[in-house]
Amino acid sequence: MSNARELAQIPSTPSGRRNLIINGAMNVAQRGTSTTGVNSNTYASLDRFKTLTNEGTFTVSQSSEAPAGFANSYKIDCTTADTSLAAAGKVNIDTYLEGQDLQQIQKGLSTAKQVTLSFWVKSSVTGTYIVELFDVDNSRHINKSYSISSADTWEKKEILIDADTTGAFGNDNSASLQLRWWLAAGSNWTSGTLATTWQAQDNTDRAVGLSVNIASSTSNDWYITGVQLEVGSVATEFEHRSYGEELALCQRYYYMAANGTSDTNQAGLGLCYAHSDTEYRSAIDLPVEMRTIPSLDSPTVTNGYRFVAGATSTATTQTVDSITAAYPAWNTKRKFLIGSGTGQQDQNAGGKSGYAQVYQSTSAYVAFDAEL
Repeated sequence: MSNARELAQIPSTPSGRRNLIINGAMNVAQRGTSTTGVNSNTYASLDRFKTLTNEGTFTVSQSSEAPAGFANSYKIDCTTADTSLAAAGKVNIDTYLEGQDLQQIQKGLSTAKQVTLSFWVKSSVTGTYIVELFDVDNSRHINKSYSISSADTWEKKEILIDADTTGAFGNDNSASLQLRWWLAAGSNWTSGTLATTWQAQDNTDRAVGLSVNIASSTSNDWYITGVQLEVGSVATEFEHRSYGEELALCQRYYYMAANGTSDTNQAGLGLCYAHSDTEYRSAIDLPVEMRTIPSLDSPTVTNGYRFVAGATSTATTQTVDSITAAYPAWNTKRKFLIGSGTGQQDQNAGGKSGYAQVYQSTSAYVAFDAEL
């Protein structure tokens, strides 16, 4: 009886964190739930998934259409078609992984491990698609085909990736592995032989057999969710993480500090102080240690930002069009100094303190970017 009880307590899947992918359930969208006019290489809408295209124009969004067990998916929807692909034309969806998070794969060693990629996908366009793992450190890749056989129907794909005993991943915070879904490809990417086993980079072998062009019609769309990459030869059930944990993992790469979509378009940034009679500073605490010292991501918006300092009767207000990285040498992975200028401090500014905010604009925001 005790043996039966003990067997019942053994988990059916390996314990501990299995999924190497961040935001695989497409729950975090710090940049917003929809981005229109996507026609270049950019992180649009959903965190950790980058759109790369030089063909057509798309809307990228967080969609509520999802298979059972999921609430969200990544959707790319063609809004301007391109029926004739250039030789170098492509439409890709990428996510990147740091080398220090991949050491358990033991790539480059005689003990290298297989990994399994699984995901849910649906599209209005049926046919053969390509997914690629690209070793950034050693310029090696492996490419696998999968089919979407029924239009507008969720299908789960499980793809076994061979072990590679050549080329180790760097043990650092740089991009070591690129996971790429090919949705369109010109002849530069399709004229060779598909690299179904690990090999040195050959661009002509990367998308051979791809039979679709997601940019060919404004009726085309493609969805993905439940993305999981794990060590081993078996695809286990998707590892769901709490929203809070997933958000913190995403904030290592991108942190939206404030935007003008809340509190009647007035979103607080934090405390500030008068740096001079005409300039203000605000020290932003970043919620997690970012991958590297981030860059400031904040658009120029007419009167989009405001600083208020001093007592009620003597308060001074400055409304500005842009936020600056005040002292780049001062910034770290955990703190960042922003301001309304970069001038030298006026010792006679009076030391007035107050608050900074994104002000009365849905277009203004302040974010910090440490993406791969």
